[in-house]
Amino acid sequence: MSKVIRGGTVVTAEGESRADVLIEGEKVVAVGQGLSGDEVIDAGGAYVIPGGIDPHTHMELPFMGTVASEDFYSGTTAAMAGGTTTIIDFVIPGPQQRVMDAYKEWRGWAEKAAGDYSFHVAITWWDDTVAADMETLTREHGVNSFKHFMAYKNAIMCDDEILVNSFTKARELGALCTVHAENGELVFRLQQEIFDKGITGPEGHPLSRPPECEGEAANRAIRIAEVLGVPLYLVHTSCIDALEAVTRAKLEGQRVYAEVLAQHLIFSDEVYRNPDWDKAAGYVMSPPFRPKEHQAALWRGLQSGMLNTTATDHCCFCVDQKRAGLNDFRGIPNGTSGVEDRMSVLWHHGVRTGRLTPSEFVAVTSTNAAKIFNIHPRKGTIAPGSDADIVIWDPNGSRTISAKTHHQNIDFNIYEGMTVTGVAATTLRRGEVTWANGEIRAERGSGKHIDRPTFARYFENQIERNRLAEPTKVERVLPNVSK
Repeated sequence: MSKVIRGGTVVTAEGESRADVLIEGEKVVAVGQGLSGDEVIDAGGAYVIPGGIDPHTHMELPFMGTVASEDFYSGTTAAMAGGTTTIIDFVIPGPQQRVMDAYKEWRGWAEKAAGDYSFHVAITWWDDTVAADMETLTREHGVNSFKHFMAYKNAIMCDDEILVNSFTKARELGALCTVHAENGELVFRLQQEIFDKGITGPEGHPLSRPPECEGEAANRAIRIAEVLGVPLYLVHTSCIDALEAVTRAKLEGQRVYAEVLAQHLIFSDEVYRNPDWDKAAGYVMSPPFRPKEHQAALWRGLQSGMLNTTATDHCCFCVDQKRAGLNDFRGIPNGTSGVEDRMSVLWHHGVRTGRLTPSEFVAVTSTNAAKIFNIHPRKGTIAPGSDADIVIWDPNGSRTISAKTHHQNIDFNIYEGMTVTGVAATTLRRGEVTWANGEIRAERGSGKHIDRPTFARYFENQIERNRLAEPTKVERVLPNVSK
């Protein structure tokens, strides 16, 4: 049975126009005027936008002695209530765990998902089996990105040797490298020093992870990627220091992409000084929230294109789970929620303030992620042949965010009490209405794994081409340097 979405303004990253959208089965088959279908969905007065893509979530994550409270069913249904139809989650092997074994575990957990999903795979250690599993994942399982944690010493942290080995293998495979950029050695040292000074509450968390730790790691990862000639994606860029490293690399022509979380655009480090321990601990995530001047810079980075995507790092731990660190901030499980709230928060604080146009909003919430992770135009746009992941977006609808009414499986909400204008009125995932009239309609297990092909393998020769094409940086600075 066909469906037609009629009377709305279709918005893509390229522009907007009044048009109908005809859907047959799971696909868009036409966009234009006067289209007819068996079922009509009225979008009068609303925008019709591509379903959101959250490229950074952690459902059911085993972490810091507990397991994230959000599973793949509750998390993907909450996402669709907020207008996000696809997530890219993370497989994170434990130390010395076979990478393929971890991947099979996560795929099993994800079978309950109601929204579409894909996976980045973290590299947490190195030997020949890891390299072999990376090849299997790219060739047989639709994985085209590998994650590297530069933080969390004595757990999942990558040292430079692992980074170089993994980046080199990724280059060979045509895969994208992603990094959590924080200097893990510095963080480990600072955590101990701050705790020894008697600072044990959540306020110690941002003190132990200053912007310089992120800036140093971001620059190091970028420079390693530059030398090896591999594309790089920085997750949750939170500070001026890291943004400057990204900006410099982009202006030099390096293939670097950067993500910002909606939370880092909104909250400052003041949240950690709340006298209510539970509320302050609820904001503990890494990197932490920064002083206000960093938020202003991040907005400028998003507007200028230096930051490419928005995400949530959705990783839920309830109040009782957070209390594991009641007497030591180092034991507070790191993570916040937001997969349901990202798009409304960004519309309210981005589009309605004039920081973003509707097309730029679509780009940073959907299209750019689809392009970077190589699932465009299947995802991230509304065009014939694309998956019918579509949101009827009410730009004037409003809601007050609260744990009492949200669909996320967590007993508090970091945006509690915030009223936002701009909401998902109806969400379709591959042509099926999964959210409408305030009700979730998605069936458990109806989500699909989305394979992501690897990229052209031209990166292997990129270094030599660059050397032949232009003078070195030293030669540019010192033009008379001896040849």
